[in-house]
Amino acid sequence: MPEAVASSSPTPVVDKSGERVRRMFGEIAPRYDLLNHLLSGNVDRYWRWRATQIADAQTRKGALAGQPLLDLCTGTGDLALAYDRSVRGKLRITAADFCPEMLAIGEKKGRKAGANDHIEWVVADANALPFADNTYQLVTAAFGLRNVSDTDAGLREMTRVCLPGGKVAVLEFTTPRWQPMKGIYSWYFRNILPRIGQAVMRNNSAAYEYLPESVKAFDEYEQLTARMESAGLKSVQYHPLTFGIATLYIGQK
Repeated sequence: MPEAVASSSPTPVVDKSGERVRRMFGEIAPRYDLLNHLLSGNVDRYWRWRATQIADAQTRKGALAGQPLLDLCTGTGDLALAYDRSVRGKLRITAADFCPEMLAIGEKKGRKAGANDHIEWVVADANALPFADNTYQLVTAAFGLRNVSDTDAGLREMTRVCLPGGKVAVLEFTTPRWQPMKGIYSWYFRNILPRIGQAVMRNNSAAYEYLPESVKAFDEYEQLTARMESAGLKSVQYHPLTFGIATLYIGQK
């Protein structure tokens, strides 16, 4: 893997208190999907599809075949629904999030897709999951782990509920390492994304100012890999997507 690029700018301190983040996402929930697709040029759909291909689920063969999946920090359920399509409805999927407003939209999307017979929508805190040890063959989180108030506790919980031999997959925004993409990306995140987000959302929580701050403050690449290993995972690898704008991390329990 290439060496990390050092930064001279200080890491921002981001307020990730549970109630603040829950309230913020509750406010932006009605237009969350629209703005995500708009701001990414629909590339976020590709990232989730790619995650289902790299961190695939076992449906027919292998020791874990047929065991359920957990999508944590599911938001409005896009990754859970992507996995449901990838396994053609053959596995049980739990879609969990601590924001009821986001989860309600996901459940509505699942009903429209005819997927709610095999997707269960559960309000849950990532730091204290209400699920038994060794339950899921695959535990995922897309663009949500950085919002968890205690990242290490969240990773330990994801590992705890994963079956031995199963996988934990984290899809997150990252800063590209190569110019000119790194400069373009940083300028867009600082100057364009918050303005568009606020114009569309018109909420009082400055959610799309929080987004670049939370991305900048969150560990990337080797740093997040090390934290996943500390949580009890092995053979952790990362897969940069779209020039490193997003990265998929996968480890095995």
